[in-house]
Amino acid sequence: MEVHEVAQAAAGLLEAYDTGKPVRPLIEGWPQATIEDAYRIQQRQVAEWTNRGETIRGHKVGLASAAMQRQMGVDQPDFGHLTATMFHLEHAPIPATSFIQPRIEPEIAFVLGRPLEGPGVTVADAVRAVDCVLPALEIVDSRIQDWKISIVDTIADNASSGGVILGSTPSRLSDVDLRLAGCVLYSNGQVAATGAGGAVLGSPLNALVWLANTLGPLGVALEPGHVVLPGSMTRAIPVTAGDTIVTMIGGLGSVTATLSTE
Repeated sequence: MEVHEVAQAAAGLLEAYDTGKPVRPLIEGWPQATIEDAYRIQQRQVAEWTNRGETIRGHKVGLASAAMQRQMGVDQPDFGHLTATMFHLEHAPIPATSFIQPRIEPEIAFVLGRPLEGPGVTVADAVRAVDCVLPALEIVDSRIQDWKISIVDTIADNASSGGVILGSTPSRLSDVDLRLAGCVLYSNGQVAATGAGGAVLGSPLNALVWLANTLGPLGVALEPGHVVLPGSMTRAIPVTAGDTIVTMIGGLGSVTATLSTE
C-alpha cells in the first residue's frame, strides 16, 4: 500500500472509534494489502492516540488459540497495543456504548517486572521478566463491519482490541502451571465456555515469547509494569448492555466484568 492509502485506512478506523459506525473490510478496498501494510495502519493509529495524550500500558497477542483462529478464519497470531483508557476496574460498570460489537474472552495476564526485548528471547527470559500473573477478561471489538475480518483487517484494527479487566488476585508464576490451568467462562450465571491455558500456543508463556521476539525487530521492548495479554483460553462470546461476565481460572481466582446499560 502507498503511504496515502495507509493514511486513508487508518483515518477510517479512527473515525469508526469516534462515531461508533464500523467500516467495510479493508481487504475489500485494498485487496493487495499485506500483513506488513496492516501493521503500518495499526502503528499510524497508535501514533495518533499518543498525540492525543494516550499512554501505552501493554500489548496483547490475538488469535493465539486454535479455537480463536478457527472462529476468525486465520492461521497465525497477531498483536495489538493496550492503552491506559482500555483498562477498566473489576466490578465497576463498563459503558456498553464504548464499543461497537463487543465480545469477551478469558485470559491469563502477565504483569512484567523487567524489560523483555527480542529477538532471541527464550522461555527462561520470559519467566524472569514476569512479576506476577492475574486472571483477566478482554473485551474484543471490531471497527470492521459484522466482524468480517481477514488477518489484514484485524491487525490493522489493533488486533480487535477493546477493553481489559484485570482481577485482583496476583499470583507468582511459580505457583501455577499455566498450561494446565482450567478456565470456566460464565455469562449471566450460565456456563458459556471452558478451556485451559494450554490452548494458548501450548502455554501462555509461549505467546509472551512470540510477542517479545516479534516486537524486538520493530524496535519495541516490553517494559516493566506493562500488561501482556497472551491470548484467549476459549472462544470469544458476544456481550451486550446489562451482561455480567465472570471467569474462574484454576490457581488464579476469578474476575468479573459488568456492561452497563447507560
